[in-house]
Amino acid sequence: MATKNDYWTSKRSDGKWSVKHSGAQRASSLFDTQEQAWKEARRLARTSGTEAYLKDKDGKIRARNSYGNDPFPPKG
Repeated sequence: MATKNDYWTSKRSDGKWSVKHSGAQRASSLFDTQEQAWKEARRLARTSGTEAYLKDKDGKIRARNSYGNDPFPPKG
């Protein structure tokens, strides 16, 4: 479940890949490649103990990495 502290990687209309903090109006950083942007989003999420999400070109969530209170393996 996304929280206000997560980081999102997505492609912009100008062709650049952005890394955004949840709820932010502006991107934290811009990159020419998806790989560079995803690497930065994971680094930021790891540092803050949150999650990183990667959206594909169509806006669907393609990947997600959790760095913090990961519910896996579930209790019970």
